[in-house]
Amino acid sequence: MKRLVTSIIAALVLAAGCSSSDTTRETSGERIVTLTAGLTEAVFALGAGDLVVARDISSTIAEADALPIVTTAHDINVEALLAVRPTLILIDEDTGPETALDQIAATGVRIELVDNATTVDEIIPRLERVAEILGLQDRAARLRDAIDKDLAGVRTDDSLADVRVAFLYVRGPAGVYLIGGPGSGPDSIIAAAGATDAGTAIGLELAFTPLTPEAMVGAAPDVLLVTTTGLDSVNGIDGLVELAGVAQTPAGKARRVITAEDGLLFSFGPRTPSLIESLRQEIAAEMEKAVP
Repeated sequence: MKRLVTSIIAALVLAAGCSSSDTTRETSGERIVTLTAGLTEAVFALGAGDLVVARDISSTIAEADALPIVTTAHDINVEALLAVRPTLILIDEDTGPETALDQIAATGVRIELVDNATTVDEIIPRLERVAEILGLQDRAARLRDAIDKDLAGVRTDDSLADVRVAFLYVRGPAGVYLIGGPGSGPDSIIAAAGATDAGTAIGLELAFTPLTPEAMVGAAPDVLLVTTTGLDSVNGIDGLVELAGVAQTPAGKARRVITAEDGLLFSFGPRTPSLIESLRQEIAAEMEKAVP
């Protein structure tokens, strides 16, 4: 893993070494609010993190820990957001509600929309869009080359091609139990790690489908991928294997479960290649567990 992410780390260090005084005239002096994890990652990776004055709740990178949170999920707190006196707000297509965005725009604050990303192939276009907004295209070029190199390194490993991994989106207190399929986001992460997305393999048509015994048995996952908060919400692996059909799968029988931090799994930002390599190693390790 260290070998694969060295180029990205080097590029991030180079970008981080650029202070706000090195930014373009248009960007210098901006007070930026980033309202998705991937956009927060992109701004910091481009070396403009010192211009960020607030973030959304999903932005969990360590560099942003001290910043105030001005959203709960994608619901904007207008009063809290305007209190940080932003000049630029970066949003994606899920940010809302629309009435809140209209209220903010009416104050003269610049709002820039960046397309959602749900595949690994969209990491670089999204980064380049943020760089365009900030006038930092040169830095994006360096990061693009590093990301391309590290993704290529991960994709050369096909040792997990026959391993089925199912992403389960679970929220115990809310009673939400879903299995991921094509377009879910984690399906692309799983594929990039060299494994097979179980939901896609059985022909699910939706990004997320209600979890049923039939769906789980049909998917027959070898490994389960869940978010850290999702696993906590069902009281860990013991609770997870009690969900519909899970105990009847190879993954459930062998208790093969891996986790990823929520904001990172769905961010599709500069940290994603490192996540992919980490998950690849974890999947391989879980497959060492025999089915009873």
